[in-house]
Amino acid sequence: MTVTEALKKRISIRQFLPDPLAERQVRDILEAARWSPSGGNLQAWRVIAVAGEARDAVVRLASESAATYAPDSSDDRPVYPPNLWEPYRTRRYKLGEDMYALLGIPRSDRQGRLAQWARNYQFFGAPVGLFFVIEERMGHAQWAHLGMLIQSIALAATERGVGSCMQESWSALRAPLKVHFNLAADEMIYCGMALGIADPAAAVNSLRSERAEVAEFAQLRGFR
Repeated sequence: MTVTEALKKRISIRQFLPDPLAERQVRDILEAARWSPSGGNLQAWRVIAVAGEARDAVVRLASESAATYAPDSSDDRPVYPPNLWEPYRTRRYKLGEDMYALLGIPRSDRQGRLAQWARNYQFFGAPVGLFFVIEERMGHAQWAHLGMLIQSIALAATERGVGSCMQESWSALRAPLKVHFNLAADEMIYCGMALGIADPAAAVNSLRSERAEVAEFAQLRGFR
């Protein structure tokens, strides 16, 4: 599989098979991804992988904290800016509507949509969860470098037939997760990732979000 093929094949998986991933499989993915770019070679990241009882403990933590989180709740680093503007608002809206249509959950079914959102905190049934840790004093550049690592993990997983879903939803639980993982005082969870084998029978896993054409986001200047 080429890098281009992996980029086109990777999607956010929202229904996983219960099949476990072996520790060696997860280590192999991380081994490949550790070569991600890092400005100044800071490698300003840590990864916590949970499976089995460790995974179940995080799911229980999320369930016990259910009263304090909501789809758009976070700390001072929100997933999306408030009052999202165009064209970003429409893109986000369309993705949500396309996903709920595949799940058969109409807009009028608010409880159904909230229940689907809550499945984020069960890793959508994935057997492995990853959490990405960064020091709070790191700047925007280091957050970008961490994003490169996350992308590399997703692509390495795709190459190996393993599905993933990047989950910024876990940012709503940064405070309890900090305690749960006994992070250092200046460390924080950026986001999570579900990792496992995609359920091929799940309609939601056929969702491939649209992408803007190159002409819409790129300017190529000075070329002959």
